[in-house]
Amino acid sequence: MLWIDGLRWLHVIGATVLLGTGAGIAFFMVMAVRTRRPELIAHVADTVILGDLLFTATAVVLQPVTGALLAHALGWPVTRGWIALSLALYVVTGAFWLPVVWIQVQLRDLARASALRNEPLPRRFDQLFRIWFAFGFPAFASVLAIVWLMLTRPAIAWP
Repeated sequence: MLWIDGLRWLHVIGATVLLGTGAGIAFFMVMAVRTRRPELIAHVADTVILGDLLFTATAVVLQPVTGALLAHALGWPVTRGWIALSLALYVVTGAFWLPVVWIQVQLRDLARASALRNEPLPRRFDQLFRIWFAFGFPAFASVLAIVWLMLTRPAIAWP
């Protein structure tokens, strides 16, 4: 059916946006921080925050909607093993992504303040950046696992 194919397409596009935006944001933020130039970091962080708002947040909202509609259309209960595990991993992703968004705002603000005062980045910046960096791994790994589950649909027993 054409509308099921359309839903599947939207769902795959959403997953692609989550992966691509996540990887791009991480790359550009890490590269900016490596320069230790507060004005550059502030600018890149501004762009990263906007990208998260426009792309990641949109995909985060649409993924469960398209997934639920697709599962319903195909007659798959959301309690099916691989779907339930995907949903659990989605919650894990969100648990790490939401603090990352808040940290990005803090990093931008600290970099802006350092640039305005013409001072090096404060210790707090480095502390927050380490947390931001560490939180990216479980969030990104969870999204990768979800995509794998979505593509392979393994038979997983779920209580």
